[in-house]
Amino acid sequence: MDTSLQSKAQTWLNSPIDEEAKADIRRMLDSSDPTELTDAFYKDLEFGTGGLRGIMGIGSNRMNKYTVGMATQGFANYLRSAFPGEEVKVAIAYDSRNNSAYFGDITASVFSANGIKVFLFEELRPTPELSFAIRHLGCQGGVVLTASHNPKEYNGYKAYWNDGGQLIPPHDKRVIEEVSKVKGIGDVKWTKDPANITMIKDEVDEAYLATIAKNALNPGAITRQKDLKIVFSPIHGTGITMVPRILERLGFTNVTILEAQATPDGNFPTVVYPNPEERDAMSLALAKAKEIDADLVMATDPDADRVGIGLKNPQGEWELLNGNQTGSLLVYYLLKQWQATGKLTGKQYVVKTIVTTELIAAIAEHFQVKSYDTLTGFKWIAKLIHELEGKEQFIGGGEESYGYLIGDSVRDKDAVASCAMIAEIVAYAKDQGQSLFDLLTEIYLTFGMYRESLISITRKGKKGAEEIQEMMQQLRETPPSTINNSPLVRVIDYQNLTERDLTTGQVRQLEGFPSSNVLQFFTADGSKISARPSGTEPKIKFYFSVREVLSSAESFAATQQLLDERIAAITRDLKLS
Repeated sequence: MDTSLQSKAQTWLNSPIDEEAKADIRRMLDSSDPTELTDAFYKDLEFGTGGLRGIMGIGSNRMNKYTVGMATQGFANYLRSAFPGEEVKVAIAYDSRNNSAYFGDITASVFSANGIKVFLFEELRPTPELSFAIRHLGCQGGVVLTASHNPKEYNGYKAYWNDGGQLIPPHDKRVIEEVSKVKGIGDVKWTKDPANITMIKDEVDEAYLATIAKNALNPGAITRQKDLKIVFSPIHGTGITMVPRILERLGFTNVTILEAQATPDGNFPTVVYPNPEERDAMSLALAKAKEIDADLVMATDPDADRVGIGLKNPQGEWELLNGNQTGSLLVYYLLKQWQATGKLTGKQYVVKTIVTTELIAAIAEHFQVKSYDTLTGFKWIAKLIHELEGKEQFIGGGEESYGYLIGDSVRDKDAVASCAMIAEIVAYAKDQGQSLFDLLTEIYLTFGMYRESLISITRKGKKGAEEIQEMMQQLRETPPSTINNSPLVRVIDYQNLTERDLTTGQVRQLEGFPSSNVLQFFTADGSKISARPSGTEPKIKFYFSVREVLSSAESFAATQQLLDERIAAITRDLKLS
């Protein structure tokens, strides 16, 4: 067994932790298999693209009272140094995961013990409402306890800055530095100061819902189609607290909440992964939609920042849209309505991430609206909104992983506002004698059919992290010369911020992007392949994008099959399937 691991575990054993935690560490030390001890102690949890995130349990690489407390102590130290002479305030929310409320209380206790004013939500609430609350309450920071759509054994700690966005450079690294200065568990101020804690009740809910309601662009269509049949599932998460309320507020009167998944439950008993990207997580909602002949299915993840939707195709079969399709529908509808009401002045823009469909950029160009790209992760979209505030107007945007934002009152992806706008789009389409599928077909006929796919390869623990690093190194050093018999013509490496034209040999330096471990390959036939290790999960993700002209509505299925076959051929050629 690695002596450094033994030493680290022994340090924890000798620290002022509870007896149950000590017994767990002793069990790992006494085990003949060092795997569990290694994974628990081989590193410290770090702030990645979403803050802290990890499996719950004892250890420096686990989510527990002590790692949460030390992270909070470091964050508190940084906040106090960043805002000298000010009353520092933070907002805290938590989702339905096991221990989220407990970790929220620990976080509030440590902040309050450090003389920081805490606004703590009285009950579980969506992540986007936490982002809203930071700005609404004039806070310098915030925390939400959630692991988003990860499996039930995970939890997480998302840290936010005063703009309502997640931590970005230089603040994220500086918080890490402050956390590293917390030398031991005994350095944390654990004693709660109730005088510094205010419970958030209904007032923030009301302000948040009122802001979302103002996003509505076609209230007449909603009124005429108020009996639209909507099936909604919160997948045992926080969406139950806000999504039904905003749909009712907008005037929708025929919303069926999926009872089997309505109760918040951190064990997520009806699903393996509480992720609306997974068909299994949506299967019960789709069955209910088929039973009642619904017009729309929507489901949100546990912290209600992502939403998946289902619709009926012309054959009457229910199918799920991917995140790129939903994002494209949102942007198309937003820009179409803004244009129809004369609100486009040339100062507006939309945003997507580099791995999100290029269809959004094509739609924006059609409406003569700027489209910006950012790195993957909504914190970069929030950063851009902050930088352009007062200069240009953000309409909407999002990323392929089912996260979207309408308007700029929230600075993170917002499934509550997205559900409201998606329901409005379906009402608008029905008011025009169309289905949502018809509207998607209209987009493809105008701009071409874009088809995207994603493969995630999971490699857990220290060994898995090393394997992912090796995969990226091989792609970087020896990229393929052809992909699916199409020559490679361009490579973008966001780690060294270069774009290489393989036909001319020219190398261009990228501007406006921070360094990130992402590779993108472009082929002569217009295909785009992106490779990106996840910042929040033990995965490496490969994104595929292809495009073909859609000649008629009748050729929809055939064209889609052609593109799916092209993606399948690419994955075989890259030995990913």
